[in-house]
Amino acid sequence: MDLGISGRWAIVCAASKGLGLACARALAKEGVNLVINARGDEALQAAAVALRNLGVEVRTVAGDISEAAVRAQVLAACPQVDILVNNAGGPPPGDFRDWQREDWLKALDANMLTPIELIKACVDGMAERGFGRIVNITSGAVKAPIDVLGLSNGARSGLTGFIAGLARQARLAGNNVTVNNLLPGPFETERLQKTLSAAAEANGTSVESIAEQRRKHVPAQRFGQPDEFGAYCAFICGAQSGFLTGQNLLLDGGSYPGTF
Repeated sequence: MDLGISGRWAIVCAASKGLGLACARALAKEGVNLVINARGDEALQAAAVALRNLGVEVRTVAGDISEAAVRAQVLAACPQVDILVNNAGGPPPGDFRDWQREDWLKALDANMLTPIELIKACVDGMAERGFGRIVNITSGAVKAPIDVLGLSNGARSGLTGFIAGLARQARLAGNNVTVNNLLPGPFETERLQKTLSAAAEANGTSVESIAEQRRKHVPAQRFGQPDEFGAYCAFICGAQSGFLTGQNLLLDGGSYPGTF
């Protein structure tokens, strides 16, 4: 299926590995030129080489996207932002009794305020041109909160509420600008491996044992593959997806047990 976005430009955050890289790769396969960002320059450059081999232009900006100066560099590197994929690693787990104000502010800055700042910088231009696709990678915990991920639950839920109102503005939806959230469940990424390793250490067992327990709780009986996630992201960014906006789209292998 031709998604009709060849030649467009996309910004993809946290794109050096994991789900961000998978989204960038899927867009590149559709002929989308990229500006990719991540904190680690070495991994970012390696990702850029692989993406350029898919036949598109790729520009890189290394740095923490929560910093205003880095956001400015990312935006300046993109000739025209047609697609924006917001993505950031989640804050660490823990007990809310141990978190200080600074911990909350850091979580909000990375997982709520930074995406909003990037959206603010892009949406008016998208509306004027009559095309825009914004995808925020959040978490399945937005629908089914996990007790030890309180920082993530709070910050990402704040972004979700903001998007619910923004996406329905006639100025955007009426000009073919869509804003949606992708909520991943367990995917085979470095972050998942770290989570499994921490659980194994805490329980005095093997990583594979913990992984097998988690897989059994997924109706699909497996973890997701990053390229599955990337393909879904690319479709939402496609020309055919202009009637889809303001939605929270859960990719979790059927783990969430609710009807809505």
